[in-house]
Amino acid sequence: MKNKLSFKMDVRAYTLIFALIAIFVIFALMTNGDFVSSRNLANLSRQMTVIGLLAVGMTLIIVAGHIDLSVGSLLGLTGGIAAILQVWYGWSTFPVIVVTILAGILLGMWQGWWVAYKGVPAFIVTLGGMMIFRGILLGISGGQTIAPMNDSFRVIGQAYLPYVIGYALVAAFIIFTFISAFKKRQKRKKLDLALNSVYVDYGIAAASSLAILFLVYMLSRYQGVPVPLLILLVVAAVFIFISKNTTFGRHIYAIGGNSEAAKLSGINSKRNVMSVFILMGGLAAIGGIVLTSRLNAGTVGAGQMYELDAIAAVVIGGTSLMGGVGTIVGSILGALIMASIDNGMSMMNVAPFWQYIVKGLILILAVYLDISSKKK
Repeated sequence: MKNKLSFKMDVRAYTLIFALIAIFVIFALMTNGDFVSSRNLANLSRQMTVIGLLAVGMTLIIVAGHIDLSVGSLLGLTGGIAAILQVWYGWSTFPVIVVTILAGILLGMWQGWWVAYKGVPAFIVTLGGMMIFRGILLGISGGQTIAPMNDSFRVIGQAYLPYVIGYALVAAFIIFTFISAFKKRQKRKKLDLALNSVYVDYGIAAASSLAILFLVYMLSRYQGVPVPLLILLVVAAVFIFISKNTTFGRHIYAIGGNSEAAKLSGINSKRNVMSVFILMGGLAAIGGIVLTSRLNAGTVGAGQMYELDAIAAVVIGGTSLMGGVGTIVGSILGALIMASIDNGMSMMNVAPFWQYIVKGLILILAVYLDISSKKK
């Protein structure tokens, strides 16, 4: 049974990768290669960052068996707070970042308290939060666009890493990937568990390394690795570690898989559920900072419909809406797929209404496949 489950999870991951490759090939052909140009890959990586950040947090929320419809409005509100503090009150960049993230954490905690300790369904709490946060943003901004931001703040969303730093990070990633593969094999061998072929384990490490090297090479042909992409990768790496290697991460999967069994085993479900909402609030704030920096302004429309894109990315990435199943890597790939479809269809001058239709159909198909796999 264990081998069968592992195989299914691998098939799902490889399906995502093949789907992404197919999307790139199709759009490359339809745009005469412009879709895979260095310039467009840089734009694509910047466009997916905000949804990617939201998708990381949303993965834990959904794995825990809940939902968060407020993340778009919370992102807009925290981005507006950052713009107001810097443009209207003259704050420097660092304290603006700190206060903005703290604001996101506090608002996430407030929602998590209602869900975890008062038993109000997350759907209702976050639906209310979506309206409340948007209303607060309209109120504190007066409906105005707040700009411009300081040069140091714009670095967050608009700057690129120097080529040397980009390639140095790739080298570190390659070394880390092979060391991780080696340690994983040693650990499984020590525990007398079944081992994959050495060609499989190190082949995956080599393929991942080559993919990252090629991406950095293509981005370096333009202006380098975008800073927002680096932020997303660092955040994703931290949350991958949390979800896989910490007690908290294992508890979240246990709660989502069977909340009653988790309680009976001594897991503090209330505290853990509130924690995932706190983390989601912090990530929404980081997304708000990145978006405000990229736009060089805080706007009342920032983050609208982002919650649906984030949920779609997570579901497409293989996270079950029933809870207990999902990965950060899958959600990042889902966010990239969503951003690629938007970007590619825009380059083809496809009418916006078709973009919504296509993304909606993909979301329905992803949920159908998830349900079908559980029936087998």
